[in-house]
Amino acid sequence: MRAARRIVVKVGSSLVTNEGRGLDEGAIGQWARQLAHLVRDGREVVMVSSGAIAEGMKRLGWAVRPKELHELQAAAAVGQMGLAQMWETKLRGQGLRSAQVLLTHADLADRERYLNARSTLLTLLAHGVVPVINENDTVVNDEIKFGDNDTLGALVANLIEADLLVILTDQRGLYTADPRKRPDAAFVHVARAGDAALEAMAGGAGTRVGTGGMITKVLAARRAAGSGASTVIAWGREADVLPRLLGGEPIGTVLVADAPKQQARKRWITSQLQLRGAVTVDDGAVEKLVREGKSLLPIGMTAVEGEFHRGDVIAVRAPDGREIARGLANYAAAEARLLCRRPSAEIERLLGYTAEPEMIHRDNLVVTAAA
Repeated sequence: MRAARRIVVKVGSSLVTNEGRGLDEGAIGQWARQLAHLVRDGREVVMVSSGAIAEGMKRLGWAVRPKELHELQAAAAVGQMGLAQMWETKLRGQGLRSAQVLLTHADLADRERYLNARSTLLTLLAHGVVPVINENDTVVNDEIKFGDNDTLGALVANLIEADLLVILTDQRGLYTADPRKRPDAAFVHVARAGDAALEAMAGGAGTRVGTGGMITKVLAARRAAGSGASTVIAWGREADVLPRLLGGEPIGTVLVADAPKQQARKRWITSQLQLRGAVTVDDGAVEKLVREGKSLLPIGMTAVEGEFHRGDVIAVRAPDGREIARGLANYAAAEARLLCRRPSAEIERLLGYTAEPEMIHRDNLVVTAAA
């Protein structure tokens, strides 16, 4: 925990609302104070916050969560205004800048939109901004009915390659059985994320305010582990839970990722069997990639094969045709052809925009052969 530098924190509806009766100003103020503590400690923090629909219900005068999709979307649209305003006010009071980011699962399923969202979030973090993320409930359909912010938190952890996902809930953590029904249930302090036995331990539905239960948290931990992020499930009412967790105090259930962050990401790139295309590079680029571990810049490219899109996995070939590496393309094939042998400073002039200065960043590149 002490070594985690980039953290995604997810708070459930029960922790930011007055039992569903609108937002809890005092609670959000406390979360803002704890986030500020982490930022001052040199960490990058993303907050995934529930509460929009609950706040919308209050503003619309609804005592019971509606079941109709259009009513849920209306409540989300009304409540999102208050949720964003509350977080902005409380974070600003702690000397922090914030940004609202609304996502749908579709944003993270489409590779180009995925990369755009990733670039935006990483830029915000680089400028010391705390992104506050919620699902864009006003435009989705089945996400409201089947989605949950535990899953969204895991997807965001994957998106920005977080070191840690913290899921704060109204339960202490994971037990071997439901402690409300089984007094002999044992508390799980540490386990391996993705262990099938965890799913059998997890309970069903959660509180009447939210949509998730412990099973969604266990599945979120498994998803987060895919990019090397470990997960903590902890009781959100624990005093100063975030500073204490990141200080190394054993609070809640820790679900440990098998592989380190970088190893997990590069293992995924290496495992892709269907490459969408390739770029050929000169001898100088081969030296930079293989021996020096550098990114692939457009100036080192001599030819482009295939019709790939931004975000596709492509091969990098030496002048003799050997594959020496593979990675995620920052530009589509048609754009890459225009960039061959060109310095990065000319990208905007040639394309009308600059996504990244590299064709493939070294963090998204795996060397597959010796020079």
